[in-house]
Amino acid sequence: MRTSWNLAPEPYDSPVAVALWRAYYTEVSDRWYLLHEGHATDPAELERGIAKGVQEQLAPPRGQLIVGRHDGEPAGTAGVRLTDADPGVAELTRVFVREELRGKGGAPLLVAAAEDAARALGARVLRLDTRSDLVEARALYARLGYEETAAHNDDIYAEHWFSKRLVP
Repeated sequence: MRTSWNLAPEPYDSPVAVALWRAYYTEVSDRWYLLHEGHATDPAELERGIAKGVQEQLAPPRGQLIVGRHDGEPAGTAGVRLTDADPGVAELTRVFVREELRGKGGAPLLVAAAEDAARALGARVLRLDTRSDLVEARALYARLGYEETAAHNDDIYAEHWFSKRLVP
């Protein structure tokens, strides 16, 4: 299939990666606050959330951030990081496509690139967690062969857990 997507590893702290992380976090935070509290994220809370996180874990040798560009413009991300408990297991995180580019095939391409990156890191299994309100994400993962599993972490926002065995 011919697409106008280009995917490549990107340093987690590049200006492109930082801008996409801000867009991702703003969207998922606002969705949660609007659903549960009836308002967008407080700007100070948003800045605290953007400042903390796992960014540095998305760097080699234990992780990788993939950035997707659509027609040359930064459009989305997917990241993987090896778990501390089992180096054969990696976590999929930061799967995001800018809203105006959704439905153009970028998310499956980003997930596939993240799966390749996880294999290159030595992972045999890729797992993730997500929330109930992120119905599009849950549908994507199911469509791509991820199976819902028991909880594998105690993240306060996680409500659904998935995993997929990575075939070499």
